[in-house]
Amino acid sequence: MKVYGIKNCNTVKKALDWLTENGIPFEFHDYKKQGITVEKLSEWAGRIGWEPLLNRKGTTWRQLEPAVRESVTGEEAAVALMAAKTSVIRRPLIESDQGLLLGFDEAQYADVLLKS
Repeated sequence: MKVYGIKNCNTVKKALDWLTENGIPFEFHDYKKQGITVEKLSEWAGRIGWEPLLNRKGTTWRQLEPAVRESVTGEEAAVALMAAKTSVIRRPLIESDQGLLLGFDEAQYADVLLKS
């Protein structure tokens, strides 16, 4: 299982703590240190859609120029933005044999990850 996110994000910290407390081994991929490929973002977008991946509630999104925000109308533009500004990717994203989990939802994690 691989967890993608940014180490200093509170939601990521909650998810990592939950995984550790429940004895679920994981590998952590830090977008800030390791980046993310357009190919990986496109793969995820193909599986769950580009809109759920794009964090429009965060500070990074709000700080973008209005023209940049308005230009994100499809997958190609969203993936390019997420590759360039990894802080606009919703997090954490967990990639496991059970599929993709996006964000932190304790009940969903328990339902999906503790039953495997």
